Amino acid sequence: MTTAVEAPAAAPVARRRRRGGRSPWLHVVMIPLTALWLSPIVFVLFISVRSFDDIAARGLAALPTSIDLEGYVSALSGGGLLRALGVSTLVTGTAVIASLLLSSWAAFALSRYPIPGRRGVLLAMLAGNLLPPQILLVPVVRISESLGLQDTLLALILVQVGFGIGFYTFVLHGFLRGLPEELFEAARLDGAGALRIYLTIVLPLSRPSLAALAALATTWIFNDLIWALTILRTETSFPISAALLNLMGGFGSSWNVIAAASLIAAIIPAAVFFMFQKQFVSGLLVGSSK
Repeated sequence: MTTAVEAPAAAPVARRRRRGGRSPWLHVVMIPLTALWLSPIVFVLFISVRSFDDIAARGLAALPTSIDLEGYVSALSGGGLLRALGVSTLVTGTAVIASLLLSSWAAFALSRYPIPGRRGVLLAMLAGNLLPPQILLVPVVRISESLGLQDTLLALILVQVGFGIGFYTFVLHGFLRGLPEELFEAARLDGAGALRIYLTIVLPLSRPSLAALAALATTWIFNDLIWALTILRTETSFPISAALLNLMGGFGSSWNVIAAASLIAAIIPAAVFFMFQKQFVSGLLVGSSK
């Protein structure tokens, strides 16, 4: 009887020991990799809190002897960085909302309605994302000029939406296709139309997927440089990526200013990632299973 009573308790203990035995090795491997990944960020942080005279006298690789916020003050006051942050936030927020809204509509229609050639439509949308943007620079400029949208934020937003909607639709299509058909059949029997089904079923169930794609889209659009330089000509309309490039031209030797501006520019995408980090990680597998 004693053996029979103690046997069930021994299994959880053994499982805990096995789990505890793997944990140190995981930390042994991950701690150096994490330190290696964080080292450039720490290096830039150290440069940003050093004065120009200290960097000129002791070099970039030296550790700071004191904290000096001169770089942050110069970055915020001398390069239009706050205005560029506002432009990037406006463009990114508008483009992300529009992209995910249109993509969810397209994915819902392609996954749940018998649209002729829907597989070809989906593949064509995905194939558009496989084209390198360099070969599309001239056509995009010509089209924006012919529409009278050159050097406007609207053109930049439309380009970001146009080049992202194919990938987002493909991912959401894979997710929506895996939802049980019984949910939609029950809604139709209750008299729900397409709009009501979209609002009451598709959007609530797609919230984790949309959050993951929102984190990805924010990172891509906020950090984009090639389309900003292609479409925009006025410096006051530049987003943060193009403003940083201009800042490097004006403060080429002031590494503390450039480092401070780079860290300021990274605040918004980093904040978005930490807000949606769980959905971001789980979103790597969105649409991979039915």
